[in-house]
Amino acid sequence: MTGELDLRPARRRPRIRHGAGFWVVAVTFLLVMAYSTVPTPLYPLYQQRDGFPPFVITAIFAAYAVGVIVSLYVAGHVSDWLGRRRVLVIAVLISAVSALMFLMWTEVPGLIAARFVNGVSIGILTATATAHLGELRSVARPQENAVIAASVSGAANLGGLSLGPLIGGIFAEFLPAPLMLPHLVFMVVLIVAALAVLLVPETVEIPEEAPRYRPQRLSVPPGARAPFLVAAFGAFSGFAVLGLFTSLAPTFLVSTFLAPDHLLAGATSFVVFAAAAAGQLLLAPLPVRTQFGIAIGACGAGLLVVAAGAVVPALGVFIVGGAVAGLGVGLLFKGAVMTATSVADPARKGETLALIFLIAYAGLAIPVLLVGAALSFATPTAVLLVFIAIVLVATTLAGAIMRRRAPRVRRAATGQR
Repeated sequence: MTGELDLRPARRRPRIRHGAGFWVVAVTFLLVMAYSTVPTPLYPLYQQRDGFPPFVITAIFAAYAVGVIVSLYVAGHVSDWLGRRRVLVIAVLISAVSALMFLMWTEVPGLIAARFVNGVSIGILTATATAHLGELRSVARPQENAVIAASVSGAANLGGLSLGPLIGGIFAEFLPAPLMLPHLVFMVVLIVAALAVLLVPETVEIPEEAPRYRPQRLSVPPGARAPFLVAAFGAFSGFAVLGLFTSLAPTFLVSTFLAPDHLLAGATSFVVFAAAAAGQLLLAPLPVRTQFGIAIGACGAGLLVVAAGAVVPALGVFIVGGAVAGLGVGLLFKGAVMTATSVADPARKGETLALIFLIAYAGLAIPVLLVGAALSFATPTAVLLVFIAIVLVATTLAGAIMRRRAPRVRRAATGQR
């Protein structure tokens, strides 16, 4: 009997503290998001190899976004009762499976399938990791402003999206087998990350009997319809801007600026997403109303500069405008997530975050598909200008409404101090 009792501690997985677990989850979040955008500068190589038209690129990208949306709908909220850590590990391993698919199935149908599976991992990951980070930080630093956790979460999300194209561009420009090696490297990295997440503390109480499964409810938190819908509108319009630079930036660089360099394609996307992530971190100490004011100005000014760069054309102006717009979109998206978190029922936080990410990734997919279709009968510059006009109005309007509601959102998001 005593021997059995003595053996039990040896069977338990070692655990790390909540503070360290916070950073493990943040780094894992960043790595998985980075891998999701590694293919961005590789699309021209796939196109050159297989000879498909630009619309196929948007179809491959849309498969990713559809995977995100589907998984958010069917599994984005299950961590509320299955546990954050368990679901997070599953999401990371699914991303590793998508890397294996890229290695084993290299034709266009394989690219579409691999991107869909990769999107599934992101849909499961985003809401789960965002909720897990907030809960880990609240235990490790109970007196800290909740904006800090939201800023780190947003920076991991958008920072990962920014690193992916740069890493992909480096592989494409300087390393051998650029359509194979990055997927192999990330498959190994993701498996290691999944093992690390196993050591992170769980932050939700897992019921002995799981509730009956149902897909994500497409409903807003009770009594908070107006602020949630505004936040969703901001997330949708902001991700529409990011989607343009994630999927079609290499196409515009070649057709409008005659710049086929793969590293440049990755660096362009990197600058936009890095500005979004940096803005979330560096401007976190500012009052929420001030952050929304900066978001409105940066989105408007940046998109206008992007348009000017496309018309002239001037590549440097185009990239600078993308960076300024990225800064604004980062702040806008963080504000949308904070708004959704502040009005969510604590018992359904994962569900609410899953819905806001579902809407955001719809903004990533739908406008890009429309842009890709428009490129078949209109010039890239004309399509870009129409797109910019629409998202400029949308992001400015959403930011202005959320700024007006910011004092109430800030009190809710701050919580106990």
